[in-house]
Amino acid sequence: MVLFVTVVCVILFLVCLDIMKPRGFPPGPMWLPVLGNLLWFRQQKTVLGYYHFVWSSLYTQYGPVVGLRLGRDRIVIVSGYDAVRDVLLREEFDGRPDGFFFRLRTFGKRLGVVFTDGPGWLEQRRFCLRHLRKFGLGKRSMEAQIETEAGELVQSLRIQCRGGEAPLQLHDVFDVCVLNTLWAMLAGHRFALDDQRLKELLEIVHASFRMLDVSGGLLNQMPLMRFIAPNSCGYKQILGVLQPMWGFLKETIEEHRSTFSRDCARDLIDSFIEEMESRNGKAGLMFNDLQLVSLCLDLFMAGSETTSNTLGFAVMYMLLHPDVQSRAQAELDSVVGRDRQPTLQDRPRLCFLESVIMEVQRRANIAPAALPHRALKDAVLMGHTIPEGATLLVSLWSLHMDSEHWGDPEVFRPQRFLDDKGCVVQDDWFVPFGFGKRRCLGEMLARSSLFLFFSSLLHNFSISLPPGYPAPSVDGYDGVTLSPRPFYAKLVPRT
Repeated sequence: MVLFVTVVCVILFLVCLDIMKPRGFPPGPMWLPVLGNLLWFRQQKTVLGYYHFVWSSLYTQYGPVVGLRLGRDRIVIVSGYDAVRDVLLREEFDGRPDGFFFRLRTFGKRLGVVFTDGPGWLEQRRFCLRHLRKFGLGKRSMEAQIETEAGELVQSLRIQCRGGEAPLQLHDVFDVCVLNTLWAMLAGHRFALDDQRLKELLEIVHASFRMLDVSGGLLNQMPLMRFIAPNSCGYKQILGVLQPMWGFLKETIEEHRSTFSRDCARDLIDSFIEEMESRNGKAGLMFNDLQLVSLCLDLFMAGSETTSNTLGFAVMYMLLHPDVQSRAQAELDSVVGRDRQPTLQDRPRLCFLESVIMEVQRRANIAPAALPHRALKDAVLMGHTIPEGATLLVSLWSLHMDSEHWGDPEVFRPQRFLDDKGCVVQDDWFVPFGFGKRRCLGEMLARSSLFLFFSSLLHNFSISLPPGYPAPSVDGYDGVTLSPRPFYAKLVPRT
């Protein structure tokens, strides 16, 4: 009897210990033993439909800094301009989460450039930027590559639309051409727009972004679930994404290695191989085969997701707002004329078109919670204690949809980014690429691609809803990013 009472008391003590929040931890819902807020979170997600809606409801109830525990992970949700800016600009919050899911995608190690931090991350980021610039990033050759891809896309769409008679699915029409602009610098070649293997890879990449949220999902919070319920926790599905991607990238790297010529690098992969050889086996974790595959995986997935999703939403909004489309096309005709295609040099004079792109980015919120951050040491945020290792989810949605700042955030209104003279104005609350040290690595390429692909499409086609087809929904698929649902549109070539 004494033993039984002792065991019960120990269990109760451990339960109480497990549900106690760290001193000063941000406010939030009560925790359950072991599971934390997992059950509550899943129920809220079911009711509200989107992860960022759950974060928004917590912001409303508890304030700009909210604390949760999902499984063993301590999660801090950060919303509102002041709190978001504080996190993104402070070095102690510049880390990336380190958990099972984040290591699974890079062979059980902390590799790549997206989910790493510290000196290794800084070295890889600098290496990437230096060599991407060497092979065109920010240069006229990059612009020429995007213009070529835009021209190929326009030509392909002219054939497919059959003079406006054939409705087309356009939610993912930009996938291959957007990736090509990065792939030319990364791997030195482009894919044909009808490359079937690449389309299949891109489909599984898109699917992977919809499997979980930026916190890493159940697999990261309770990794033992991969043995108990590999399907329910997403383990088998994630492996189904990673294995063909690893295979494709390893093939690409081996092709480079077989034709590699030292001191004559053709692209980023060649430069990485050259760096490995120059270090004569002393590269450690920073320059080896697994790191190269992981780096290519990061760039491939980032380069094939956010920009193409934004362009898909842009087409959708033009279909839903023909008045905006007509005004943008009139501006294009006035500035560019009908005898040539738009270029980046036209951008400063295409103010309304630029405001349309900005409004699409604001309203679509492709990355509503950005990429997760990690506290590198104990810190204080707006009066709350953030323990070392806690994951911070930064709600960009809370900035882009703030009703006090924007007035009518639900309304698609590009004019909010124009002044009285029709010139583009920057707004501190508009941060689609984030800011601070972890600002998006591909921002320059993304901005150029958004402008050239979107302007080329509007310059060459009028977009309308095909008779008998439903209007598309602006509510996209949920996940790490938001992606447009499939929709049909009619493209009529402009003369």
